[in-house]
Amino acid sequence: MIQAADATKRFDGRLAVDHVSAQINQGSVFGLIGSNGAGKSTFLRLAAGILKPDEGSVQLDGQEIFESPRAKSRIFYISDEQYFYSNASPAEMRDFYCAVYPNFDKSRFQTLLRTFDLEVDRKINAFSKGMKKQLSVICGVCANTEYLFCDETFDGLDPVARQAVKTLFAGEIAQRGLTPVVASHNLRELEDICDHVGLLHRGGILFSRDLDDMKLGINKAQCVFDEPIAKEDFAPLEVMQLEKRGSLYTVTARASRDELAARVQELRPVFYEVLPLTLEEIFISETEARGYDVKKLLF
Repeated sequence: MIQAADATKRFDGRLAVDHVSAQINQGSVFGLIGSNGAGKSTFLRLAAGILKPDEGSVQLDGQEIFESPRAKSRIFYISDEQYFYSNASPAEMRDFYCAVYPNFDKSRFQTLLRTFDLEVDRKINAFSKGMKKQLSVICGVCANTEYLFCDETFDGLDPVARQAVKTLFAGEIAQRGLTPVVASHNLRELEDICDHVGLLHRGGILFSRDLDDMKLGINKAQCVFDEPIAKEDFAPLEVMQLEKRGSLYTVTARASRDELAARVQELRPVFYEVLPLTLEEIFISETEARGYDVKKLLF
């Protein structure tokens, strides 16, 4: 388990990470959401032991990550801006990572290169941005570390490669308990892979929640009424959002599916249906309830 306690980092007096406390449990998929400049990359570098916190601590199973080569050996970090040695080929990067990570799987590396249609001896500087991202993911998976930190990993991948990477992650999670930590500004990218999500804004975490818990506690219904309806009409339910487009109302409430359906039926709608929420809708509801507009935070 990775535990950050009041982790703080400044650059030239500017606060990049502001007293962040978060817990990343092994075997989960932790999604770190935030706009550009929110502190996602800095937090990942703190958690990977690349940077040392100015205040607070970041520990892996009780060990300070920055001070512990053993803790760092359990983590592979994929940066947003891909870096490879000048004129290196995938084969040369494979040999480099074999020297750093003793459990690096050479056979799996070759198999995944063929799967993603990447040439083992071609110079990486001739690869496209998406191909470099794919190579980074392959290196990270084949290093066989317990934690894989991904900074905007899906950015630049085409839809087919994006889905292939998600499938690869799912297989590693199921087979050996890999713990991916994925930072992104795109909620939709993380919806079908993450089970815990934290929202970073201006260097601090607004909240960190289990995705299933959020989905269970919030539901949405679309309804058509003959007469105008207000939030108060749904009492005693806590209505987090009520939108109206013509005669169609969309109500998002902190209630179970059955509770919301029962209350809507009591209001005698012409038509209604209870729908599942997307991750984006959950975040919009949760952040607005705390006085923030997630659309302004992320987009």
